[in-house]
Parts: sequence; C-alpha cells; structure tokens
Amino acid sequence: MIDIEIEAEAWTTALPDAEAVVERAARAALGTIQGDVVVLLTDDAAVRDLNARFRDKDRPTNVLSFPAPENAAPHLGDIVLAYGVCASEAEAQGKTLSDHLSHLVVHGVLHLLGRDHEDDAEAEEMEAEEREILAELGVADPYAAEQD
Repeated sequence: MIDIEIEAEAWTTALPDAEAVVERAARAALGTIQGDVVVLLTDDAAVRDLNARFRDKDRPTNVLSFPAPENAAPHLGDIVLAYGVCASEAEAQGKTLSDHLSHLVVHGVLHLLGRDHEDDAEAEEMEAEEREILAELGVADPYAAEQD
C-alpha cells in the first residue's frame, strides 16, 4: 500500500495530479516487492525541521527517506518531500515538476529498499536503477545534464 499525505496545498495547486504521480512512481520503484510506504508532500519548513532533528542539517532538502526497522514489516518506511525545494530544482533543471517528483519518489523508495549513494560505485548503481525505472515511466534521464 502506498499512503500519500498532502500537507502542503502548494503541491496540488502546482500539480493537480500529484497523488497519482507519487503512486505511479512508488509502485514502479517497488516493482514486485510487497510493502507499505508513506509519502508526505509537505513544505520546506517541515522538511527543514526533520532534516535538523534527524540529520543535524538545519536546512530544507528535496527528499528525506526514513526506512522502517525490520520488525515494522510490512511497513518499509516514510518519504517526505519539500515543495519549495523540489519546485525550485525542477525549474532550475528545466524539468517538469511531475518528472522531478517522479524521480525523487523513485530515489526515496530505493533508499527504503536499502540502496545508497555513499560512494561512487553505490551512486552509479543507484542512478542506473533510477534511470531504468524512470524510463519505464517515460521520464527522461535526470542525470543526463551532469554527463555533458
């Protein structure tokens, strides 16, 4: 089950089908894996607070992933996205908000499934997996600009 909570109205104002975009991206990232995921679409202030409390980084970020402990199964974890950061990034990168949201949800779900990007090899593997999932969704390679 994908439980989507929209706390910041800006998400649905800018992207009326935000819930459907999240659902589709999360399901694609999960593939055949069974489990529950909660996705919270909120604002920069809420994400800044979570980032400060859990990561000691007093600033908003685009997406935070909170994997659930194994004993919480079938709950896999929670993903939280900040509207302002995501919208600004999408505009700066010349992407639609829908495509950027799809990418960040896929990225967040992969973190819940244990993927990481702490070193170059892990980052390359995770980015390749993201590209493959996003291609299935019809979303352009989010890393293409970095390779030019």
